[in-house]
Amino acid sequence: MRDGLKIAVIGGGSSYTPELIEGYIKRAEELPIKEIWLVDVEAGREKLEIVGAMAQRMVKAAGLGWDVRNTLNRREALAGADFVTTQFRVGLLEARIKDERIPLSHGVLGQETKGAGGIFKAFRTIPVILDIVEDMKALCPDAWLVNFTNPAGMVTEAAIFHGGWKRTIGLCNVPLGLIKTAAQKLQLPEDSLSFRFAGLNHFNWHRVWDAQGKERTAELIDLLYKPEVATEDENRPKNIADIEYPYELIKDTGLLPCYYHRYYYSGSDILEDTIKKFKENATRAEEVKATEDRLFALYKDPKLDHKPEELSQRGGAYYSDAACELISSIYNNKKTEMVVSVPNNGALPDLPNDCVVELSARITAHGAENYAWGAFSPGPRGMLQYMKAMEQLIIEAAITGDYGKALHGFTLNPLIPSGSLGKKILDELLEAHKEYLPQFIAE
Repeated sequence: MRDGLKIAVIGGGSSYTPELIEGYIKRAEELPIKEIWLVDVEAGREKLEIVGAMAQRMVKAAGLGWDVRNTLNRREALAGADFVTTQFRVGLLEARIKDERIPLSHGVLGQETKGAGGIFKAFRTIPVILDIVEDMKALCPDAWLVNFTNPAGMVTEAAIFHGGWKRTIGLCNVPLGLIKTAAQKLQLPEDSLSFRFAGLNHFNWHRVWDAQGKERTAELIDLLYKPEVATEDENRPKNIADIEYPYELIKDTGLLPCYYHRYYYSGSDILEDTIKKFKENATRAEEVKATEDRLFALYKDPKLDHKPEELSQRGGAYYSDAACELISSIYNNKKTEMVVSVPNNGALPDLPNDCVVELSARITAHGAENYAWGAFSPGPRGMLQYMKAMEQLIIEAAITGDYGKALHGFTLNPLIPSGSLGKKILDELLEAHKEYLPQFIAE
């Protein structure tokens, strides 16, 4: 790599960008950054200009001489890049609103990453990530692709196994919240604990040990989920309601669940809560849009040169800790232990080797070195295999536009009723998003 790093941020007009810039500033001594290119599309021009100006103010206030540029020309940004990060949303938040509202109008969860909304986000996003990969092959063949775009597991799998870009790692901030929760509940420093995560993005489980080598997983299950002792988890993502898990179920797995398991372990309660908010015209997508509007009003202030506290309400907490630490660990061969979406390669024997999983790994100059997990017990194993089959059908449908594959993926999804209702929701979403789904339009 060159003395000065060039970093391209696809989706640079995102409200998350100040979080990312803050992370780079914190690591200025570790990363010899020369250029940061913020890239967006014409529809995001105004936001790109606002957040780009703020990023420039943040860098200047930190006393750094980095060249922060805004562009609508993706190829210009990718040329010679060392790292490419992706955080884009095809169709902007208006598309997410449709993803949530259309299923909810039928009494079904939209859910942005694993439900019908997540499927359609994958349909819109995967063709774009594959286009980005093709540009990278021509313009920055040695660059690392760090994907933060949801649904992160599916998008990362498409880039690696369908785009052929092996230097791809997917990231999520959710495990960092789970790590912080474990430390808080045990009243121990984070760095005194050891963690092992395994599963899929937004669908993983983890175990915890203390500095003396004693496993604390069962204790944490009680502290977090036993009705008479459980307390609020302040790190729970804003988009997930504080719905109780069935304690006996969690105890039976012997594993700590991801926040998103509420959609499966407590699905009817989550649905009831979400429909109630929907009837009050308060979907999560609309809440996020209102938060974004407030954030961009703040970002316009020419005196603002630091990340505002309100950004934490957007759901981007710990984003910079994930993305920027990953880049630093690759560049500096730090061997940082992180939770990443990468090829399985035998770490989870219950899934194929040639698929993407989310697990604990050591990050080196040559990428992720996976920690083996071993076999799951029957309950988690069955759910995991079911969800991976659904993901792979959706990836194939996103690439080919095969309606049968799309319907099959819908039918397998636990959050979507099968039969005529599922098909009706699929057809309505295809119509609503046809502008962004040319692969599904019959010639």
